[in-house]
Amino acid sequence: MKRQFIREILDVITADTISFAGGLPDADLFPTDAFKVAADRVLSDPASLQYSRSQGYAPLREKIAQRYTDAGFETRADEILITTGSQQAINLIALSMLPFGVTVELPAYLGALGAFRLAKTKTDGVALEHDGIAMTPFRRSIARTGAAYLIPDFQNPTGLRYSDAKRNAVAKALLDADALLIEDAPYSELYFDHASRPISTAMPDRSFHLGSFSKILAPGLRVGWVRASEANLRRLIIVKEAIDLHTSTLDQRLIDAFWEAEGLDRHLSTLRIHYRAKKNALSGALRTQLPDFIFDEPHGGMFLYGRLPGYDTRMLVNHCLERGVAYVPGSEFYPGTPALDELRLNFTHTDPAQMHRGVRLMAEAYREQVVSKITGLAKATA
Repeated sequence: MKRQFIREILDVITADTISFAGGLPDADLFPTDAFKVAADRVLSDPASLQYSRSQGYAPLREKIAQRYTDAGFETRADEILITTGSQQAINLIALSMLPFGVTVELPAYLGALGAFRLAKTKTDGVALEHDGIAMTPFRRSIARTGAAYLIPDFQNPTGLRYSDAKRNAVAKALLDADALLIEDAPYSELYFDHASRPISTAMPDRSFHLGSFSKILAPGLRVGWVRASEANLRRLIIVKEAIDLHTSTLDQRLIDAFWEAEGLDRHLSTLRIHYRAKKNALSGALRTQLPDFIFDEPHGGMFLYGRLPGYDTRMLVNHCLERGVAYVPGSEFYPGTPALDELRLNFTHTDPAQMHRGVRLMAEAYREQVVSKITGLAKATA
């Protein structure tokens, strides 16, 4: 296996690089002061530094379960497994629940593709449409694989949100095929208008709903979770115990203490306001400075995705890095034959001033490459 492009590029960018590459939250919005207070409280109990249950810290599982129930998806604490980031949840499911393969979106989340590759799980890609996955090839695919991995809320990398009609169609297709659903939802709370109903609500015993504190609190804590039936969670716990015994006790208790004292909703409201403003800043810079770039406005999440028609975006990466700006070519998100003219930009990490400068640098590199290509073609035909 080779390393992910994103992890490699994060190794080479410097503090001066304007990075649209990684899915990094805004560090200025981390609730640092509240965490300091929570840490004092948590560290007063030596149990915070001790081994704990494989399924996770009970008070935190209870809070997560109650949040699901309050949103209309009835859930008990025994239906929650705490994981070391939602990335581990994907790994656990791939290693224990996917004997025939898995249907994925095209383009797809890089971390999931890596987890399936590591588990030797065959992936079958189905293209995304404007409102979600294409249903006719999706039905054919899940008949072969018996499972689907989807990100219906502000999909990574495209930022797309599935429509209600498409969510219903996906649930019916999966139930008709007696297939499993892995519904990855790390961005579902980062909406700019309204929350959407998880597909998993229609098939609670045949689904794994994945969540993460990485995008809504701080990724360094490495805490995520799975909502699934007790029977399915038991299979995941067996594998988790063989990997890391349990997720960090200290990190789980720190999140629980923060939640107990501060709640989540006020913090989430702040994130949504700031991230919407940042998305608007990036989209505005792109429309004015790089008008060849075609994209749809996302309604939440962390990414803006689009196309430079007829241009191989892989050719532009090194030239942009030389100018001090980074992004991810869309080709990285395809397990098979890639689309070459697509690219993904993160809008949560950089401030608006950096965004405008970064887009200007990208536009300069792009125009230089286009001119160079035209000149080369002219010389070749002379």
